[in-house]
Amino acid sequence: MSQVVKLTFGPIMENTFIIYDETSECVIIDPGCSNAREREELVAEISRLQLKPLRLLNTHCHVDHIPGNPLIANTYNIGLEIHPLEEQVLADAPGFGEMFGIEMDTMPPVQGYLHEGDEVKFGNTTLKVLFTPGHSPGSISFYNPTDKYVVSGDVLFYQSIGRYDLPGANGPALFHTLTEVMMNLPDDTRVYCGHGRDTSIGLERSHNPYLRMKQLP
Repeated sequence: MSQVVKLTFGPIMENTFIIYDETSECVIIDPGCSNAREREELVAEISRLQLKPLRLLNTHCHVDHIPGNPLIANTYNIGLEIHPLEEQVLADAPGFGEMFGIEMDTMPPVQGYLHEGDEVKFGNTTLKVLFTPGHSPGSISFYNPTDKYVVSGDVLFYQSIGRYDLPGANGPALFHTLTEVMMNLPDDTRVYCGHGRDTSIGLERSHNPYLRMKQLP
């Protein structure tokens, strides 16, 4: 059975995830550690749990989700994996980092691309890749149907949704993602969001005001 560890980093309070199982193999998703103290915290947590990181994954490449990519890539000798539509977002990120005061080291090269239907395997765990654009052009989510959770990036939040007024965002695409992808998951699926508290598909189906609309305003 896989376990999910959440660490919150940066001035925008981004959630970084470590997912591991009984084999001690793990993946790191969206390392948002943006200063020396936060980088030390992430490495210390991996060490404390005696984990072996195998893959570095980004749900999307907005500046708050990627500052720790170089740390993870260089410390554990693993490459970055993203959706191909996020390449330009990744390239633009350093400029946004200056605007928000987020320290950005040189990003590692992209080692592999993830598409809808791909599977991320490590240890005894498999995460299914869902294509969930709208907040960003190549946003993806990582779904574990066995352990009943999804890492949603900035697509779906507790009683809220991701912004769709950013460069590369698309309101109709996000609404399709929410209604036709996320809401097709079972109600008991836990949602690990890119910011804020966890939620569930069932709770959002019942209480998220944006999901009651016919389209996003």
